[in-house]
Amino acid sequence: MNFLSVSSVMNTVLAVILAIAILLVMITVHEFGHYAAGKILKFKINEFAIGFGPKLFRRTSKKTGEAFSIRLLPLGGFCAFDGEDAEGLNPDSFNNKAPWKRIIVLLSGPLMNYLLALLMIIISLFAFGQMLFKVDGIAPANEGTVIEYSLEEGDLIVKADGKGIYLTTDLMTALNGRHEGDLVEMTVLRDGRKQKIEVQLRGDCDFKNSGDTNKLWNALGIGTHPEGEAVYWSISTATHRFGFFETIGRSFVYSFRIAGTIFKVLGELLTGHLGLSAMGGPVTTIKLTSQIASQSVQSFFEIASYIGVNLAVFNLLPIPALDGSKVVFCLIEIIFRKPVPRKIEAIIHAVGFVLILGFAVLTDILQFI
Repeated sequence: MNFLSVSSVMNTVLAVILAIAILLVMITVHEFGHYAAGKILKFKINEFAIGFGPKLFRRTSKKTGEAFSIRLLPLGGFCAFDGEDAEGLNPDSFNNKAPWKRIIVLLSGPLMNYLLALLMIIISLFAFGQMLFKVDGIAPANEGTVIEYSLEEGDLIVKADGKGIYLTTDLMTALNGRHEGDLVEMTVLRDGRKQKIEVQLRGDCDFKNSGDTNKLWNALGIGTHPEGEAVYWSISTATHRFGFFETIGRSFVYSFRIAGTIFKVLGELLTGHLGLSAMGGPVTTIKLTSQIASQSVQSFFEIASYIGVNLAVFNLLPIPALDGSKVVFCLIEIIFRKPVPRKIEAIIHAVGFVLILGFAVLTDILQFI
């Protein structure tokens, strides 16, 4: 084994460690949100753990009886409330507290994920600027296309049809339903200055799903024909710093757009417009995160904030075992003034956990088939 191969292996290992660290921090922050809200509302907490599996370290407070532990598997964590899955004898047990207090505790985990992600987005946009799509090449004009109504090499795309552009899904949403030959108003940064232009579409924008980007770039004419045959999409990213208040506003909008993308993908999965092979479980997540996070400091902030928003949104879904589902059970208790039998609720969450775990494993397996 030569020096270059050793160096490559070490870089890969470090990238994976970095990805696991991002996931561990996000999960720990999530559980700390539950813990902090629980402490404020005087819930009895049995243990706060970082990681899963066998204990590597454990310390119990003599004053409160709470245990803090670090466990072997760094891909999770938990905040164990007393009586969370059954009726506790202690009045401060989880299920003995008022439903509205439980809802606050349940929502505090996703909220902490979102706030950390938003902070990372703000830091990234101030330190490096916002990543914008950069046009690196323009394909020859179609027959009937007016070349003057085209993007130019070097343009940074800021808006399309009056909508701010942060992700490819934003462009697809802005152009969806338009037809070849239509004129679309776009705002670009050209030579450092904002400029409104009209772009004539070179193809129909009837996107099948959020992964149908080839049709998007074709419609915008972003491509080159270096060999006169195959089209090579010439799109990359470049950063641009906006003013102070605009950066703050864009940080919030960017976080909302990430959340919207998650709902869009879930909708496409449920309607069959997107296959399971487009998803990924823990292994795929670590692989992609390690690849992106190791590219640059800005890429690290980008992927970390993306994962943070993902965790926040995913945990709010009304799927058994997730915080969103537990909130639904609390709302049922408020509406009917009677809780669902705790044993039944516990079984529902247990089944949900198994299904989520199975789904995660399945999507990882599909990546290798």
